[in-house]
Formats: sequence, structure tokens, C-alpha cells
Amino acid sequence: MKLPSADDLVVRRLGPPTFRSPLCETRKTFVDEGNGFLVPRTTRELAPFLEAGEPPPAFEASGPYPKLFFDPHRVRCAIVTCGGLCPGLNDVIRSLVLSATHHYGVQSILGFRYGYAGIQRKPEAEPVELTAQQVTEIHQHGGTILGSSRGPQNVGEMVDVLIGRGIDMLFAIGGDGTLRGALAICEELARRGQPIAVVGIPKTIDNDLLWTDRTFGFDTAVSNARMALEAAHAEAEAAWNGVGLVKLMGRHSG
Repeated sequence: MKLPSADDLVVRRLGPPTFRSPLCETRKTFVDEGNGFLVPRTTRELAPFLEAGEPPPAFEASGPYPKLFFDPHRVRCAIVTCGGLCPGLNDVIRSLVLSATHHYGVQSILGFRYGYAGIQRKPEAEPVELTAQQVTEIHQHGGTILGSSRGPQNVGEMVDVLIGRGIDMLFAIGGDGTLRGALAICEELARRGQPIAVVGIPKTIDNDLLWTDRTFGFDTAVSNARMALEAAHAEAEAAWNGVGLVKLMGRHSG
């Protein structure tokens, strides 16, 4: 497998950070921007980059920064969930809302309904304001409180809606199709020169995301599959020449 280049993994910046993070009041350690995590796992993979005098590909460290681009007290965030359902979607929504509210003091978080189909001028269902109180117990329920949908939407119209509703940050939770849509939105925003951040949160129960130990929803999927397999096994053992047939989804499951 060909490794990505260093440029492939650069996270685009909207501009210089000028606002002091509210987390400076409660913590002393923050992410070191110059300290990434190498993608090459062996000396053999690393050697070609060193021989060519090129920087090796590396992921930026995740975590809080002491300076922010947006004023956290005036920023308006939005969340959308797309594609198939996955255990843990509500947990992610809940964590985003609670962290934005309690850690950063964000005053407005919008939830677009039913995937990208909800980011339209005339959506089937209007977006909802998400508050910490609303999401307190949603992690105890399956699915997504925002709903989901599949299929492409007009990128230009979605960008128009984001600008019209004053969105500063969009969190898109979904699989490969969703993230391709998020990239298209990001590229259209860049073309228009609009300072709106797009954050992709990968969703897959197959645990098939490269350079990731485990993806959210995987453990639940495995435990439920195990119950079905054990039940089929017990049925097959109880019958003469019994056969248990269980169909599982997953294209390239980890």
C-alpha cells in the first residue's frame, strides 16, 4: 500500500488563531503543533522519505489548543449525521454538545435533521437547537436523534444554507460517502473564501479505517453478532446434521 505524502495530511487552517481558549483557565498542557505522529511504521517504510529528503507523512496530534480561530462565545456550530445507523451516534452528538457548551462556552449548536437532505433551503424537517439538557441521556438510546439519510445533495445549496444560517463550524458524522460530501462542502467554501470549518467524524462499525485501532460502534456490533452466532450454533448442535446460517454486513471488516 502506497503511503500518503506529507501534504496529503495537512489540516487546512482558516487563519491565525487569535482568541484565548477558555480551557486555559483549567489546564496547563495543550497540543504541541510541531509534534505529529508518523505514518510509516517501519524503517523500511520511512527510508524512501529520508533518502529523498522529504518530510515523512504524519498525523497532527488531536486535543485542545491554547489559541482559537473562532471566538467560542460567539461561534455557531452545527451537527449532521448521515448514512447507515451505527451504535454510538448519539454518544458522539452528546459529547460534541456537552464539550462545546461546558468546556468552550458555545451558545448555539444547530442539529440538521436527516443527513445532508436537511441542509437545504426547504428541508423536510427544520433544524433543531441542541442544548446540554436535551442531550443528557441520549447515549442510552440507539440510532441518532437527528435522523439520517443517504444520497448526494447539491453542494452549492448546502453551502448557501450554512452561510445563511450563520454556521461557523460543521461537524459531519458518517462513512466514506459522508466524508466525501464534507470534503466537497469544504472545497466549495474555500472557493468562495468563506471562513467556515468542516470537521469530519468517521463512522464505521466495520473497524476498517486505516491507522485507527478501533472505531466507535465496533464493540457493540461484535457483541451483538456474537449473540446471533451463539444462538445459531446452539440450534445447529441440537439438530441432526444441523446447520446455522447467519448473515453479517461489512465490506472489509477489521
